[in-house]
Amino acid sequence: MSDSFLYTTPLDPRAKPLIDELIHEYDSRYGTYFSAEGAAAELNRYPPEAFAPPDGNFVLLIRDGETIGGGAFKRYDERTAEFKRIWTRHDLRRQGLARKVLIELEAQAARQGYFRIYLTTGFRQPEAVGLYLNYGYTALFDQAVDPEIHRTLPFEKDVRHLAEPELRVAGGNR
Repeated sequence: MSDSFLYTTPLDPRAKPLIDELIHEYDSRYGTYFSAEGAAAELNRYPPEAFAPPDGNFVLLIRDGETIGGGAFKRYDERTAEFKRIWTRHDLRRQGLARKVLIELEAQAARQGYFRIYLTTGFRQPEAVGLYLNYGYTALFDQAVDPEIHRTLPFEKDVRHLAEPELRVAGGNR
């Protein structure tokens, strides 16, 4: 059993399991809470090009030829990448795969010149909230109130330390 990362596009047929399961997961947790069209509307909100270099990227975690996880980022602002679509296959959860994807995305965002990560998760995804808080992300919302009040829960993390030394010194190209 060997895991590897594959940088590709949301249109790659190997991305279909990720997209299909994300739609199912979001629809089962939120239904039409955010949109009458459900999760498919959110996932189709951004064109595939938003997740392509030089401003973004899309990665799949592959094990023995099967897609078991993945994630993406797009440009949020000049110095900030916004993470989207972080997912692991439902039957392989609680194995550290989401953390593995997160680490890979952070490193790639830094390689592409970003210093900060921004992301949001939904209020009915406590597992994601725990992952981000346990991995050094700062909550940009009041954690003392019912998360449904916020609807979406934003986080940030400085990843400047992951940038190449010359980018850190020069302030980067972003």
